Amino acid sequence: MTSEDDAFLDLDAMFPEPDRPPTPPPTFSTYTRHISGSDLKDIRIRLVGSHPLWAHHLWNASRSFAAFLDQTRFCESRTTLELGAGGALPSIIAALTGSTTTVITDYPDQPLLANILYNVSQNVPLRNDRVFVTGYIWGQNTTPLLKLLSEGRDGFDVIMLSDLIFNHSQHDALLDTCEQVLSSSPGAAVFVFYSHHRPHLAHRDMEFFDKARRRGWSTDKIVEETYPPMFPDDPGDEAVRSTVHGWKLTYNKLSTNS
Repeated sequence: MTSEDDAFLDLDAMFPEPDRPPTPPPTFSTYTRHISGSDLKDIRIRLVGSHPLWAHHLWNASRSFAAFLDQTRFCESRTTLELGAGGALPSIIAALTGSTTTVITDYPDQPLLANILYNVSQNVPLRNDRVFVTGYIWGQNTTPLLKLLSEGRDGFDVIMLSDLIFNHSQHDALLDTCEQVLSSSPGAAVFVFYSHHRPHLAHRDMEFFDKARRRGWSTDKIVEETYPPMFPDDPGDEAVRSTVHGWKLTYNKLSTNS
C-alpha cells in the first residue's frame, strides 16, 4: 500500500484473526427501478454482514450505475464483466436488460461469492444460465474469464467498475485486466462509477484516469449526480462525498498495440 489511507484495503486482511468476534448477520438493501414496463420493479440485494473489502454496503455509485444501465439499456445484446462486484447490483441490471453473457467477479472469498450467487438466484429469474459468478484478483491471468464467453468472442463488450478506484494501489492492475479482456468490437467500453469517499484524496482517485489516458484510453464523463451521503459523520466536504461520477472509457487495442 502506498499510504496509511490505503492500509485498510490490504488484501491480506481477508484472513481474519482467530479470535475475531462472530460475523454479523447479512443485511438487505433495496434498489427501485424507475423504468416503465419493468416486470421486476424492486431489486433486493443481500449484503454480507461484514467484510474487509467493504462488500457489506450497497454504495451510491452502485445505485447510480444501475439507474444508468436501466435507462440506457447499454448492456442489451452485449457481453458484460463486473470487477469487484460486491452485492452485484450493476451486473444484475445488466442481466435483466438483456446482456447475452454476464460474468460477475470479486475477490475469491467463498462467503462473498456465495452471497453474489444468492443475489443472482433471487433477482434474475430468466436467462440466469448465462450469468457466471467467479473469483478473480485484478491484474491476474484473464484466461478463465474469457473462457466463459461464447466461442468466437474475443472479449467483453462492457466492463463495469463500481466504486473501485479509491483503492489507489490497484489502478494499474484494474487497467491491465480491462486491456486484456475488452472486446475489439465497435462500441466496447469500460464504465467507471465512483464517489470521492475521502475528499482529501480525491486527486489520488483521479490518477486512475490520468494513467488510463497515458495508456491509450479515451475518457469521457457521462454522469454526475448527488445522493444522500453514505456516512454523514465522516470527515470531509459532504457535497464531495455525496456526489457520484460516472465515466466511459474506450480503448483501441489495434492502434495501441501496433
